[in-house]
Amino acid sequence: MNDLPSDAPGAAIARRGMMLVLSSPSGAGKTTIAKSLLARDTGFTVSVSATTRPPRPGEVDGVDYRFVDDAAFDRLLAENQLLEHAVVFGNRYGTPREPVEAALAAGRDVLFDVDWQGAQQLRANAADDLVGIFILPPSYEELARRLNARGQDSAEVVRGRMAKAAGEMSHWNEYDYVVVNQVAEEATAQVEAIITAERHRRPRLIGLADFVGALCGNP
Repeated sequence: MNDLPSDAPGAAIARRGMMLVLSSPSGAGKTTIAKSLLARDTGFTVSVSATTRPPRPGEVDGVDYRFVDDAAFDRLLAENQLLEHAVVFGNRYGTPREPVEAALAAGRDVLFDVDWQGAQQLRANAADDLVGIFILPPSYEELARRLNARGQDSAEVVRGRMAKAAGEMSHWNEYDYVVVNQVAEEATAQVEAIITAERHRRPRLIGLADFVGALCGNP
């Protein structure tokens, strides 16, 4: 079982992993923050979703997604093997329970990139393991500027994303933490501070009793 980060007090204490959920409206910078975390923190693994959509060129089964047919997806649902699921543009997506549980038991943290609906389902199914962070833009105007600056979407699509953003941001109070992404590097540092604190949360330190017992001279 993985230990605490090497810079932590009592680094030999066994720890249960956590499920870190990052949510935000499109354009608030969630993807940038997630990529920075994965590049800088080797303690994270990414949740690989199951989906009924066909693979796109270059996608690898088990790496990008776990590609299944509708019958297999139905079985996962019937056997309560999905922590969350949704239908997006006619295709079904879901988070398989088993690999997430295995990672948590091994002391690894799992990063989720889901919307507020997915976060609600994850909290209903694994509240003790979940840490939710909602990423907000510094202003409505800046969110619109970022969406337009990406140059990926038409003006109509940008308007649609902006119209959807208000509804998404109304769910901020369902999360444990809120980070305003004024500057990506500073927002990432705030998320990292949250992660450090959560890794030291007492209920996650499953080896703490043995560690303290040894400190006190108990066998």
